[in-house]
Amino acid sequence: MDDIYIVRFSVWACGIKTADEWRQWAAGAREMVYDNEGPDISYTDSMFRRRLSQISKMTVQVVHDLLPLGENTKMFFLSFRGEISKQFKINKMVLEEKSLTPAVFSLSVFNAPVALASIAFRLKGGYSALYPGNNSLSSGIAAVKAALLGGTNERVVFIYADEEIPQEYKNIITYNAPPFAFAMLLSRFPEPSSVPFSAISADINENPQALLKNLVLCRELHAS
Repeated sequence: MDDIYIVRFSVWACGIKTADEWRQWAAGAREMVYDNEGPDISYTDSMFRRRLSQISKMTVQVVHDLLPLGENTKMFFLSFRGEISKQFKINKMVLEEKSLTPAVFSLSVFNAPVALASIAFRLKGGYSALYPGNNSLSSGIAAVKAALLGGTNERVVFIYADEEIPQEYKNIITYNAPPFAFAMLLSRFPEPSSVPFSAISADINENPQALLKNLVLCRELHAS
């Protein structure tokens, strides 16, 4: 057995809200929006969410829509850019003020989004944060498959998220896609209504949007 199975998934992007709108997007009749808007995560504590970046809010949202409170499923978080807006602010401060304060590092590390989701929903399965070289989506997927097929986990969660790029970086970032996030609950074994991962992974060319488009076209959206 060398395949894994998608049990359900969740997704969030600027400008697309409903399952019908996601199907329109997958069919090429609608576009994601370039914007720094984040989802409304008012179900979290106000002190918790007040300093969250767009990528952290998106990650919290898709995990909220996928997993029940207190779930013990391990998560794998992958991003090509991570907390790029917070990192830009740090770089700007170094250049302009020639100094940094410890506070600016708060929530700026690469694993912050998935860690915050784990804290928000008291998740007990742990997580791994994956930064793939050369924007390689397939290397992250390989790590998840290895955890399922070669380890003790029968289910894991795969999360992808990237936020809006600061304008100053847009001419040098190679993967300049709109901000969006999705999460998939993956199983080692087929389950009722599950879809083989191989059914959506052909010809994605390291492109998270292509993977998501195949997923939306392959089955009904389970969470919006």
